[in-house]
Order: sequence, then C-alpha cells, then structure tokens
Amino acid sequence: MPPSNPAERLRARAAAARPAGRFEPYARAPEHDGWDIPEEEHVLRTQVSVERPSRVISRNSSPDVPFDRSLNPYRGCEHGCIYCFARPSHGYLGLSAGLDFETRLIARPEAPRVLEAELRKPGYSVAPLAIGTNTDPYQPIERKMGVMRGVLEVLHAHGHPVSIVTRGAAILRDLDLLGAMAGQGLAQVGISVTTLDAGLAREMEPRAPSPPTRIRMIRELSRAGIPVRVMAAPMIPGLTDHELEAILTEARRAGAKAASMIPVRLPHEVAPLFADWMERHRPGLAEKVLGRIRDMRGGKLNDPRFGNRMKGEGEMAELLRQRFALSCKRLGFARSLPELDCTQFHLPPRKGDQLELF
Repeated sequence: MPPSNPAERLRARAAAARPAGRFEPYARAPEHDGWDIPEEEHVLRTQVSVERPSRVISRNSSPDVPFDRSLNPYRGCEHGCIYCFARPSHGYLGLSAGLDFETRLIARPEAPRVLEAELRKPGYSVAPLAIGTNTDPYQPIERKMGVMRGVLEVLHAHGHPVSIVTRGAAILRDLDLLGAMAGQGLAQVGISVTTLDAGLAREMEPRAPSPPTRIRMIRELSRAGIPVRVMAAPMIPGLTDHELEAILTEARRAGAKAASMIPVRLPHEVAPLFADWMERHRPGLAEKVLGRIRDMRGGKLNDPRFGNRMKGEGEMAELLRQRFALSCKRLGFARSLPELDCTQFHLPPRKGDQLELF
C-alpha cells in the first residue's frame, strides 16, 4: 500500500492512502525532494464537485440483485466505510478507491430534473427504482445539497415505487415524503447495521451514523409506517459475525419487518485497502479475519462469480446462513418486504400542458 501524504492529517477517515486505480498506468508515491523544509500540515477536507448528467437511471441485468434499474445522487461516499464494495467505481473517474473515494465527491444536483425527463419518455415501463445500491444517497452532503429530496419529490408526483438502501440519518428529514409514499405502497427502506460496537464502527465506518443512531432510524421509520428491512451487511468473519443475532434482535425490537445478510466481499482495490486497515487497526486479528474471508471466497479475498459473490461458500458461509435463518424464524421476520405497487405510475400535468376533455 503506498504511503499517505505526510503533510495531510486524516481526521475520521478509514483509508490511509490513495492507491492507483486498476485503470491507471502509473502509481504515485510521496518522495523526499532533498530539502529539509517541512511541508505545512493540513487536515484533509472533503471536496464536492458537480456533475450534470444526461441520464440518471442505470440499468442492470445481474441475477444477484432483485432490481433492474437504479439511481445514484452522488459518486463517492463520505461515510468512508473501509469495506465498501463501491470504492472501485471511483476508478472510472480516474480517482483512487482509497482517500479519493471518501474525500472527492461528485454531486448530481440536476438528477431530479433529468429523472423526470426520463420518466416522461414514451414507452417508459415502470418498475421499482433502487437508490443507494452503490453509494449512500443520505451521506452527510445530502443535508446541504438536497438531491435525494428532489428525487423523492419527482417519484412521489409520478406515483413511482422506490426502494432505498442507506445508513444515513438524513433520511429522517424525509419522513413526510416517505411516509406518504409508503401509505400508497410506493416506498420501502433498508437500513445497514454492520456492528453494534460503537468503537469498531468509528474506526471502520468513520463518518457514518453510530449503531444506536441506526437502530433509532429503524424505529422512527417504522413508526412513520415505512416498511423497513435491516441489512446485517457486510458480516465480517472473525470481526463482526459474532454480532449477527444481536443485530437482528435489536432491529426487530425497533420495528424492522424483514432482514437480509451478506458476507463481506472485497472486489478489486477494496481487498488491499481492507487488509491495510486490518493491519493498522486490528493487527492481532488480521491474519485470522483475512484467512476466514479466503475460506468463504475459494481461497481469495473476493469471488466475483454471479451466484456466489453475495453468499460465499464453504463451512463458514453455510454456518452464517444457518444462524441467520434460525434467528429470522425465532424473531418472526418476514422473508421479504411487501411488493411495491407499480400500478399508480402516471405523468402529472405540467404548467402549460393542454388539459384533457374527458
């Protein structure tokens, strides 16, 4: 792992360096220039750039996910979770999956307008829109940018169903919209809870809400009538997997109706970043944890094969699945949340539209 810039002070960051992305022909590393003049130290701040996309609905045909379309209001994520499978997506921008992913964010403020244009295209066929499947739509900058709020307003006006995945507390700002949509069968939310250990969460997910806050999010969303699924994901063998039953129990008490569990997966640049984090924060556990991940991934730190990447294989993965199934049965979790209603989709009239006679 390349060393970090010694002049940068890292405050609440999980990664410690900017390893080159897999598409980059060159790597960079700080080098002493021979002058004994210390660089002025500074705290590494989050930078936000703006993208004006021509389209925002992404399509996929993966057999491992239950949706065929998604939307991401932001690229990069300030939550900075070290295990995040979305980190390699920053490589498409020529940026690092390490510190760049956490600190060089791209907002898409035009997303609501572009989304409305896409929904109005002739021949658009409605199906649930998944949001938060790559980077978190309710990361800290959403409080200022409000892109997700605008997206929800468009979906609500069109009667379009939406499924949201997040660990961001800013979602509670949108209880009014989400509650109204859920009352029509148009919205559901998945809340990711990786650990109940606040100290571990601070190190592993440095700018994400604390575990108690996420349990409170489940409670408040549920009280607002919004169907909530707790996502015990990722489960990291040897580090967080012993908390599986406790996470499910706390989420059920808070009102979650369904649950899911995914073993950790470390694609592309994420594997060395996670290994480096283990050596820095849990050196005594690094060999054990990485070994157990390899046991679940065919001897590697990642197995990208469809059908395997979301569940793993081997004794450790099978034991996790059995524990998860027994806990869900004991706690009374539903197999899944109710299906979203796709029959209410319509194009609301706009100013200047000709009204229909009948």
